[in-house]
Amino acid sequence: MTLSRKAFALMQYPLPHHALSRLVGSLAECRTVGLKNALISAFIRRFNVDMREALEPDYRAYASFNDFFTRALKHGARPIGEGITSPADGALSRYGRIAAGELIQAKGQRFSVRALLGGDAALAETFTGGSFATVYLSPRDYHRVHMPVSGTLRETIYVPGRLFSVNQATAEHVPGLFARNERLVCLFDTEHGPLAVVLVGAMIVAAIETVWAGQVTPLAGTPQRTRLDQPIRLEKGAELGRFKLGSTVVMCSASPVSFDDFTAGAKVQMGERLGDSGKPSGHGKGED
Repeated sequence: MTLSRKAFALMQYPLPHHALSRLVGSLAECRTVGLKNALISAFIRRFNVDMREALEPDYRAYASFNDFFTRALKHGARPIGEGITSPADGALSRYGRIAAGELIQAKGQRFSVRALLGGDAALAETFTGGSFATVYLSPRDYHRVHMPVSGTLRETIYVPGRLFSVNQATAEHVPGLFARNERLVCLFDTEHGPLAVVLVGAMIVAAIETVWAGQVTPLAGTPQRTRLDQPIRLEKGAELGRFKLGSTVVMCSASPVSFDDFTAGAKVQMGERLGDSGKPSGHGKGED
């Protein structure tokens, strides 16, 4: 009997999310040649991973499963489009306006931008009337996250939390999923106004890394804000960070975005044009 989507989501509540993720993380860092090669080969077959676009197409050349999973692509494999572009490969699960301080998570599920960004009401107010886009990275996708526009990093907020799966079944049945999971909020100043790129952790995601600070160390307790003494400038298309195993990116723009005509769940690639900033549109097809 096939497990129902709701049952799959509900059975995750009692699981030791962080312990499972640490266990998988240890296995993913294993450098025993026979074991890591077997893991990578099985993964490529299971998820039909296209290694032809990888900078290093020979899976045996990677030192560990994590090295393979966060592999670089060949130059030019992801052309950077005009306007606001996708920060990652994946499914454009939801997109549209931030209405009444809320974002769409899935059909029948909404959550607040304030909760997503760590509870700061003043920060959340910055994005009132703006737009959002959520990209879900499946296991077969390229797992580096890139800048959708050029910007200057001014601070980050690490928000501790659970590590529910972030697939569609869980998004439909776990309220406030993206505001419950562990995440890293990256706040940028751009020519279009403030931009938040939120890297959301998930079950068995071994780690989140950024190009400026390396691996994010899990913390307990309250959100931890880090203001940068020296601003970091990242150009459009530049790498921002990466996931060690799949997850989700939620992008919030203070400026409204006129999205191109996408169907919710459409496959997008990093660098693909999503729309134009500063041009309000309707709610978009990502809205219910």
